[in-house]
Amino acid sequence: MVKYNDELLNDVFHVLSDPTRREIIRRLADGEMTVMSLAEPFEMSLPAISKHLKVLETAGVVSKRKEGTFRYYNVNPDVVDRAKEWLIDLSKFWPEQLINLEHFLDQNTKNR
Repeated sequence: MVKYNDELLNDVFHVLSDPTRREIIRRLADGEMTVMSLAEPFEMSLPAISKHLKVLETAGVVSKRKEGTFRYYNVNPDVVDRAKEWLIDLSKFWPEQLINLEHFLDQNTKNR
């Protein structure tokens, strides 16, 4: 298994544990958006959305740029890809475990 930055993964999975932040990331996957655009579908205040965006930014999942009085947010694909790679590596574990279970069951059912 590849060596991963545990702190980065902890931050990313913490961020992903919240449904509002997951939805923000999903919406940003379509492209750059302003805070106002991101806040539209949510029934919460702009300061609440801004707090979620700050958590996402601190974890490195999103980045922002300022243009005049507007703040534009983007997903940082490198950070999201690291979490995806970790999950892919983890998923490689299961087929081997299922094969071991199958062998175990075959041996134990033949003995009966």
